[in-house]
Amino acid sequence: MQKTVGDITILAIESSCDETSASICKNGKILSNIIATQKVHEQYGGVIPELASRAHMQNIVPVVEAALQKAGCGKHDLSAIAFTQSPGLIGSLLVGSQFAKSLAMALHIPLIAVHHMQAHVLANLIDDPKPGFPYLCLTVSGGHTQIVVCESPLKMKVIGETIDDAAGEAFDKSAKLLGLPYPGGPLIDKFAKEGNPERFSFPEPKIPGLNFSFSGLKTSILYFLQNAGTSHIYKEAFIAPEDERKEFIRENLADICASIQFRIISILLNKLKKAVAQTNIKNICLAGGVSANSGLRAAFIETGKKEGWQTFIPAFEYCTDNAGMIAITAYYKYLDGQFAALDVTASAREEL
Repeated sequence: MQKTVGDITILAIESSCDETSASICKNGKILSNIIATQKVHEQYGGVIPELASRAHMQNIVPVVEAALQKAGCGKHDLSAIAFTQSPGLIGSLLVGSQFAKSLAMALHIPLIAVHHMQAHVLANLIDDPKPGFPYLCLTVSGGHTQIVVCESPLKMKVIGETIDDAAGEAFDKSAKLLGLPYPGGPLIDKFAKEGNPERFSFPEPKIPGLNFSFSGLKTSILYFLQNAGTSHIYKEAFIAPEDERKEFIRENLADICASIQFRIISILLNKLKKAVAQTNIKNICLAGGVSANSGLRAAFIETGKKEGWQTFIPAFEYCTDNAGMIAITAYYKYLDGQFAALDVTASAREEL
Protein backbone atom coordinates (compact mmCIF):
# COMPACT_ATOMS: atom_id res chain seq x y z
CA MET A 1 0.00 0.00 0.00
CA GLN A 2 1.44 3.37 -1.01
CA LYS A 3 1.47 5.86 1.81
CA THR A 4 0.88 9.51 1.03
CA VAL A 5 1.29 12.58 3.18
CA GLY A 6 -1.72 12.94 5.47
CA ASP A 7 -2.72 9.26 5.44
CA ILE A 8 -3.76 7.90 8.82
CA THR A 9 -3.18 4.16 8.85
CA ILE A 10 -3.87 2.32 12.10
CA LEU A 11 -3.25 -1.25 13.16
CA ALA A 12 -5.79 -2.23 15.83
CA ILE A 13 -5.68 -5.26 18.11
CA GLU A 14 -8.61 -6.76 20.04
CA SER A 15 -7.95 -9.42 22.70
CA SER A 16 -10.48 -8.78 25.46
CA CYS A 17 -11.87 -12.32 25.69
CA ASP A 18 -11.47 -15.34 23.42
CA GLU A 19 -11.14 -13.80 19.96
CA THR A 20 -7.76 -12.62 18.71
CA SER A 21 -8.37 -9.96 16.11
CA ALA A 22 -6.38 -7.44 14.09
CA SER A 23 -7.60 -4.76 11.71
CA ILE A 24 -6.13 -2.12 9.42
CA CYS A 25 -7.95 1.20 9.11
CA LYS A 26 -6.83 3.81 6.57
CA ASN A 27 -8.38 7.28 6.78
CA GLY A 28 -11.46 5.89 8.52
CA LYS A 29 -12.01 2.95 6.16
CA ILE A 30 -11.54 -0.63 7.34
CA LEU A 31 -9.27 -2.49 4.93
CA SER A 32 -9.01 -5.76 6.85
CA ASN A 33 -10.56 -7.35 9.92
CA ILE A 34 -9.09 -10.74 10.80
CA ILE A 35 -10.54 -12.78 13.66
CA ALA A 36 -9.16 -16.01 15.14
CA THR A 37 -11.77 -17.75 17.30
CA GLN A 38 -10.60 -20.06 20.07
CA LYS A 39 -12.29 -23.48 19.90
CA VAL A 40 -10.54 -24.83 22.99
CA HIS A 41 -13.23 -23.52 25.35
CA GLU A 42 -16.13 -25.50 23.86
CA GLN A 43 -15.30 -28.68 25.81
CA TYR A 44 -15.45 -26.74 29.10
CA GLY A 45 -18.78 -25.02 28.50
CA GLY A 46 -17.31 -21.51 28.85
CA VAL A 47 -14.19 -19.40 28.45
CA ILE A 48 -11.21 -20.52 30.57
CA PRO A 49 -9.11 -17.36 31.16
CA GLU A 50 -5.72 -19.08 31.31
CA LEU A 51 -6.37 -21.01 28.10
CA ALA A 52 -7.60 -17.81 26.44
CA SER A 53 -4.36 -16.01 27.30
CA ARG A 54 -2.24 -18.81 25.88
CA ALA A 55 -4.26 -18.94 22.68
CA HIS A 56 -3.88 -15.17 22.22
CA MET A 57 -0.10 -15.58 22.50
CA GLN A 58 -0.19 -18.21 19.77
CA ASN A 59 -2.57 -16.31 17.49
CA ILE A 60 -1.56 -12.67 17.72
CA VAL A 61 1.45 -12.67 15.37
CA PRO A 62 -0.21 -14.62 12.52
CA VAL A 63 -3.43 -12.61 12.89
CA VAL A 64 -1.56 -9.29 12.68
CA GLU A 65 0.44 -10.49 9.70
CA ALA A 66 -2.76 -11.62 7.96
CA ALA A 67 -4.38 -8.22 8.57
CA LEU A 68 -1.39 -6.38 7.15
CA GLN A 69 -1.24 -8.66 4.13
CA LYS A 70 -4.94 -8.40 3.33
CA ALA A 71 -4.77 -4.61 3.55
CA GLY A 72 -1.65 -4.50 1.36
CA CYS A 73 0.08 -2.68 4.15
CA GLY A 74 3.60 -2.85 5.63
CA LYS A 75 4.58 -2.11 9.21
CA HIS A 76 6.31 1.11 8.17
CA ASP A 77 3.09 2.38 6.57
CA LEU A 78 1.46 2.53 10.00
CA SER A 79 0.67 5.81 11.72
CA ALA A 80 -0.32 4.32 15.10
CA ILE A 81 -1.04 1.09 16.98
CA ALA A 82 -4.34 0.70 18.85
CA PHE A 83 -5.41 -1.93 21.34
CA THR A 84 -8.26 -2.80 23.68
CA GLN A 85 -7.36 -1.54 27.14
CA SER A 86 -10.55 -2.44 29.04
CA PRO A 87 -12.79 -4.18 30.00
CA GLY A 88 -12.14 -7.89 29.61
CA LEU A 89 -10.13 -10.83 30.90
CA ILE A 90 -6.95 -9.33 32.32
CA GLY A 91 -4.63 -12.02 30.96
CA SER A 92 -6.11 -11.69 27.47
CA LEU A 93 -5.94 -7.90 27.58
CA LEU A 94 -2.29 -8.02 28.65
CA VAL A 95 -1.31 -10.08 25.60
CA GLY A 96 -2.79 -7.48 23.25
CA SER A 97 -1.58 -4.44 25.17
CA GLN A 98 2.00 -5.67 25.53
CA PHE A 99 2.20 -6.58 21.85
CA ALA A 100 0.81 -3.18 20.85
CA LYS A 101 3.22 -1.31 23.12
CA SER A 102 6.21 -3.23 21.86
CA LEU A 103 5.35 -2.66 18.22
CA ALA A 104 4.59 1.04 18.74
CA MET A 105 7.91 1.48 20.52
CA ALA A 106 9.82 -0.38 17.81
CA LEU A 107 8.21 1.68 15.02
CA HIS A 108 8.37 4.99 16.95
CA ILE A 109 4.69 5.67 16.36
CA PRO A 110 1.86 6.64 18.75
CA LEU A 111 -0.10 4.19 20.88
CA ILE A 112 -3.90 4.43 21.25
CA ALA A 113 -5.84 2.78 24.09
CA VAL A 114 -9.49 1.95 23.37
CA HIS A 115 -12.40 1.12 25.65
CA HIS A 116 -14.11 -2.03 24.37
CA MET A 117 -17.66 -0.76 24.97
CA GLN A 118 -16.99 2.58 23.28
CA ALA A 119 -15.79 0.61 20.28
CA HIS A 120 -19.03 -1.42 20.14
CA VAL A 121 -21.03 1.83 20.03
CA LEU A 122 -18.82 3.25 17.25
CA ALA A 123 -19.01 0.07 15.15
CA ASN A 124 -22.07 1.75 13.66
CA LEU A 125 -19.76 4.33 12.04
CA ILE A 126 -17.78 1.78 10.01
CA ASP A 127 -20.09 1.34 7.02
CA ASP A 128 -22.66 3.48 5.24
CA PRO A 129 -25.33 4.45 6.00
CA LYS A 130 -24.03 5.96 9.23
CA PRO A 131 -26.25 7.41 11.97
CA GLY A 132 -26.28 11.14 12.53
CA PHE A 133 -25.48 12.60 15.94
CA PRO A 134 -26.80 12.35 18.53
CA TYR A 135 -27.80 8.70 18.44
CA LEU A 136 -28.90 6.14 20.99
CA CYS A 137 -27.16 2.79 21.02
CA LEU A 138 -28.44 -0.38 22.66
CA THR A 139 -25.26 -2.36 23.29
CA VAL A 140 -25.90 -6.01 24.10
CA SER A 141 -23.12 -8.51 24.74
CA GLY A 142 -22.23 -11.45 26.95
CA GLY A 143 -20.86 -9.21 29.67
CA HIS A 144 -22.68 -5.90 29.20
CA THR A 145 -26.12 -4.49 28.44
CA GLN A 146 -26.25 -0.71 28.08
CA ILE A 147 -28.16 2.16 26.53
CA VAL A 148 -25.75 4.89 25.49
CA VAL A 149 -26.31 8.43 24.22
CA CYS A 150 -23.61 9.11 21.63
CA GLU A 151 -23.28 12.85 21.03
CA SER A 152 -20.09 12.56 18.96
CA PRO A 153 -17.51 9.83 18.34
CA LEU A 154 -15.67 10.73 21.52
CA LYS A 155 -18.54 11.97 23.70
CA MET A 156 -21.01 9.43 25.02
CA LYS A 157 -22.96 8.75 28.20
CA VAL A 158 -24.46 5.57 29.63
CA ILE A 159 -28.10 6.23 30.60
CA GLY A 160 -29.11 2.65 31.32
CA GLU A 161 -27.30 -0.60 32.13
CA THR A 162 -27.81 -3.98 33.74
CA ILE A 163 -27.81 -4.10 37.52
CA ASP A 164 -26.87 -7.80 37.52
CA ASP A 165 -26.55 -10.14 34.54
CA ALA A 166 -26.17 -9.16 30.90
CA ALA A 167 -28.59 -10.24 28.16
CA GLY A 168 -25.91 -12.37 26.50
CA GLU A 169 -25.34 -14.17 29.78
CA ALA A 170 -29.08 -14.83 30.04
CA PHE A 171 -29.00 -16.43 26.59
CA ASP A 172 -25.94 -18.57 27.32
CA LYS A 173 -27.02 -19.72 30.79
CA SER A 174 -30.51 -20.55 29.56
CA ALA A 175 -28.91 -22.63 26.83
CA LYS A 176 -26.82 -24.43 29.44
CA LEU A 177 -29.96 -25.23 31.44
CA LEU A 178 -31.42 -26.69 28.25
CA GLY A 179 -28.36 -28.91 27.82
CA LEU A 180 -27.16 -27.11 24.69
CA PRO A 181 -23.41 -26.97 24.00
CA TYR A 182 -21.31 -23.80 24.41
CA PRO A 183 -21.74 -21.20 23.04
CA GLY A 184 -25.46 -21.69 23.49
CA GLY A 185 -26.83 -18.25 22.65
CA PRO A 186 -26.68 -18.75 18.86
CA LEU A 187 -28.35 -22.17 19.27
CA ILE A 188 -31.31 -20.62 21.10
CA ASP A 189 -31.64 -18.24 18.14
CA LYS A 190 -31.48 -21.18 15.73
CA PHE A 191 -34.16 -23.26 17.49
CA ALA A 192 -36.34 -20.22 18.18
CA LYS A 193 -36.93 -19.81 14.45
CA GLU A 194 -38.96 -23.04 14.49
CA GLY A 195 -40.84 -22.35 17.72
CA ASN A 196 -43.87 -20.51 19.05
CA PRO A 197 -42.75 -17.51 21.17
CA GLU A 198 -46.16 -17.37 22.89
CA ARG A 199 -46.21 -21.01 23.99
CA PHE A 200 -44.61 -20.35 27.40
CA SER A 201 -44.70 -17.16 29.43
CA PHE A 202 -41.74 -15.78 31.37
CA PRO A 203 -41.88 -12.64 33.56
CA GLU A 204 -40.57 -9.23 32.62
CA PRO A 205 -38.77 -7.65 35.60
CA LYS A 206 -40.20 -4.43 37.02
CA ILE A 207 -37.00 -2.40 37.20
CA PRO A 208 -37.53 1.39 37.38
CA GLY A 209 -35.80 3.77 35.02
CA LEU A 210 -33.68 2.60 32.13
CA ASN A 211 -31.67 -0.11 33.90
CA PHE A 212 -31.98 -3.81 33.10
CA SER A 213 -32.10 -6.97 35.19
CA PHE A 214 -31.89 -10.56 33.92
CA SER A 215 -31.14 -12.55 37.08
CA GLY A 216 -34.83 -13.02 37.94
CA LEU A 217 -35.61 -14.18 34.42
CA LYS A 218 -32.84 -16.78 34.62
CA THR A 219 -34.25 -18.03 37.92
CA SER A 220 -37.76 -18.34 36.49
CA ILE A 221 -36.40 -20.33 33.55
CA LEU A 222 -34.54 -22.62 35.96
CA TYR A 223 -37.69 -23.35 38.00
CA PHE A 224 -39.75 -23.80 34.83
CA LEU A 225 -37.34 -26.45 33.55
CA GLN A 226 -37.00 -28.11 36.94
CA ASN A 227 -40.72 -28.81 37.09
CA ALA A 228 -40.87 -29.66 33.38
CA GLY A 229 -43.34 -26.86 32.75
CA THR A 230 -46.16 -28.70 34.52
CA SER A 231 -47.02 -26.52 37.51
CA HIS A 232 -46.37 -23.15 39.17
CA ILE A 233 -43.41 -22.45 36.96
CA TYR A 234 -41.86 -19.80 39.21
CA LYS A 235 -41.96 -21.86 42.43
CA GLU A 236 -38.96 -23.83 43.58
CA ALA A 237 -40.84 -26.49 45.55
CA PHE A 238 -41.56 -29.05 42.82
CA ILE A 239 -38.71 -30.71 40.92
CA ALA A 240 -39.66 -33.27 38.31
CA PRO A 241 -37.61 -36.46 37.82
CA GLU A 242 -34.56 -35.96 35.61
CA ASP A 243 -35.80 -38.18 32.79
CA GLU A 244 -39.11 -36.29 32.75
CA ARG A 245 -37.30 -32.94 32.57
CA LYS A 246 -35.09 -34.10 29.71
CA GLU A 247 -38.06 -35.46 27.78
CA PHE A 248 -39.97 -32.21 28.25
CA ILE A 249 -37.04 -30.18 26.92
CA ARG A 250 -36.52 -32.52 23.98
CA GLU A 251 -40.19 -32.43 22.96
CA ASN A 252 -40.59 -28.67 23.40
CA LEU A 253 -37.12 -27.30 22.65
CA ALA A 254 -38.11 -24.97 19.80
CA ASP A 255 -41.02 -23.44 21.73
CA ILE A 256 -38.94 -23.03 24.90
CA CYS A 257 -36.15 -21.29 22.97
CA ALA A 258 -38.62 -19.06 21.14
CA SER A 259 -40.32 -18.10 24.42
CA ILE A 260 -37.03 -17.35 26.18
CA GLN A 261 -35.77 -15.30 23.25
CA PHE A 262 -39.06 -13.42 23.00
CA ARG A 263 -38.86 -12.33 26.64
CA ILE A 264 -35.20 -11.26 26.49
CA ILE A 265 -35.88 -9.21 23.37
CA SER A 266 -39.02 -7.61 24.85
CA ILE A 267 -37.06 -6.55 27.95
CA LEU A 268 -34.41 -4.92 25.76
CA LEU A 269 -36.75 -3.15 23.36
CA ASN A 270 -39.20 -1.94 26.00
CA LYS A 271 -36.35 -0.18 27.81
CA LEU A 272 -35.08 1.20 24.51
CA LYS A 273 -38.52 2.65 23.71
CA LYS A 274 -38.55 4.26 27.13
CA ALA A 275 -35.10 5.78 26.46
CA VAL A 276 -36.26 7.19 23.12
CA ALA A 277 -39.28 8.77 24.81
CA GLN A 278 -37.07 10.39 27.44
CA THR A 279 -34.37 11.69 25.09
CA ASN A 280 -36.46 12.32 21.95
CA ILE A 281 -33.55 10.93 19.89
CA LYS A 282 -34.70 9.12 16.75
CA ASN A 283 -31.39 7.78 15.39
CA ILE A 284 -31.22 4.37 17.08
CA CYS A 285 -28.39 1.86 16.85
CA LEU A 286 -27.80 -1.71 17.93
CA ALA A 287 -24.37 -3.11 18.80
CA GLY A 288 -22.55 -5.88 20.65
CA GLY A 289 -22.30 -9.63 20.17
CA VAL A 290 -25.99 -10.28 20.86
CA SER A 291 -26.92 -7.88 18.04
CA ALA A 292 -25.99 -10.78 15.74
CA ASN A 293 -29.11 -12.56 17.04
CA SER A 294 -31.55 -12.75 14.13
CA GLY A 295 -34.62 -12.43 16.35
CA LEU A 296 -33.31 -9.29 18.00
CA ARG A 297 -32.28 -7.75 14.68
CA ALA A 298 -35.71 -8.39 13.15
CA ALA A 299 -37.60 -7.11 16.20
CA PHE A 300 -35.35 -4.03 16.41
CA ILE A 301 -35.98 -3.12 12.77
CA GLU A 302 -39.73 -3.78 13.07
CA THR A 303 -39.97 -1.68 16.24
CA GLY A 304 -38.08 1.11 14.49
CA LYS A 305 -40.61 1.13 11.66
CA LYS A 306 -43.54 1.28 14.07
CA GLU A 307 -41.96 4.01 16.22
CA GLY A 308 -40.61 6.16 13.37
CA TRP A 309 -36.93 5.60 14.19
CA GLN A 310 -33.95 5.61 11.87
CA THR A 311 -32.35 2.27 12.73
CA PHE A 312 -28.77 1.11 12.23
CA ILE A 313 -27.05 -2.23 12.86
CA PRO A 314 -23.39 -3.03 12.08
CA ALA A 315 -22.52 -5.83 9.68
CA PHE A 316 -22.25 -9.22 11.39
CA GLU A 317 -18.44 -9.18 11.45
CA TYR A 318 -18.49 -5.95 13.46
CA CYS A 319 -21.06 -7.16 16.03
CA THR A 320 -18.99 -9.73 17.89
CA ASP A 321 -15.59 -8.89 19.39
CA ASN A 322 -13.43 -7.65 16.52
CA ALA A 323 -10.56 -5.26 15.84
CA GLY A 324 -12.46 -3.32 13.18
CA MET A 325 -14.46 -1.52 15.86
CA ILE A 326 -11.24 -0.85 17.80
CA ALA A 327 -9.70 0.58 14.64
CA ILE A 328 -12.56 2.99 13.85
CA THR A 329 -12.54 4.24 17.45
CA ALA A 330 -8.77 4.69 17.31
CA TYR A 331 -9.14 6.69 14.10
CA TYR A 332 -11.30 9.29 15.83
CA LYS A 333 -8.99 9.33 18.85
CA TYR A 334 -6.03 9.87 16.49
CA LEU A 335 -7.77 12.86 14.91
CA ASP A 336 -8.32 14.28 18.40
CA GLY A 337 -4.74 13.61 19.50
CA GLN A 338 -5.77 11.15 22.21
CA PHE A 339 -2.63 9.05 22.49
CA ALA A 340 -1.56 6.79 25.35
CA ALA A 341 1.76 6.71 27.17
CA LEU A 342 3.80 3.52 27.08
CA ASP A 343 3.10 2.95 30.77
CA VAL A 344 -0.65 2.63 30.13
CA THR A 345 -2.05 -0.47 31.82
CA ALA A 346 -4.79 -2.90 30.86
CA SER A 347 -7.77 -3.07 33.20
CA ALA A 348 -10.35 -5.84 33.64
CA ARG A 349 -13.03 -3.30 34.61
CA GLU A 350 -13.33 0.35 33.68
CA GLU A 351 -16.35 2.63 33.36
CA LEU A 352 -17.27 3.84 29.90
